[in-house]
Amino acid sequence: MAAQKGRELLLKVDGTGAGAFSTVAGLRTRSLSLNARPVDITNADSANGWRETLAGAGVKSAAVSGSGVFLDAAADETARGYFFNGTIREWQIILPDFGTIEGLFQITGLEFNGDHDGEVSYSLSLESAGELTFTAV
Repeated sequence: MAAQKGRELLLKVDGTGAGAFSTVAGLRTRSLSLNARPVDITNADSANGWRETLAGAGVKSAAVSGSGVFLDAAADETARGYFFNGTIREWQIILPDFGTIEGLFQITGLEFNGDHDGEVSYSLSLESAGELTFTAV
């Protein structure tokens, strides 16, 4: 697999619930973290005291973050509305030449920044809120 362009890693949201995804505008950076918390079943009989875990058990989660600049009032209003209302929406994370991860996410962090000689920027954090699917390219 050849190197991919970072700008091709996309974050999209189904803003209406109708299955039409649109790219979150103005993002300059995006990241995805997949996590699995294991269930520890270590006991007195565990080989040489090594930890053992239970296969297929535990809690899986995903965290997404991004930062950039708002391009218009509608994008700003959408992100703020989702955050303040605790809205859970269907999101897609497009990983170039890899596939698409899709599922329910909630915005858990929203931050605004601005320097006196620059643009206002924002950062957002999302946490998974249900089962995710992966579709390979």
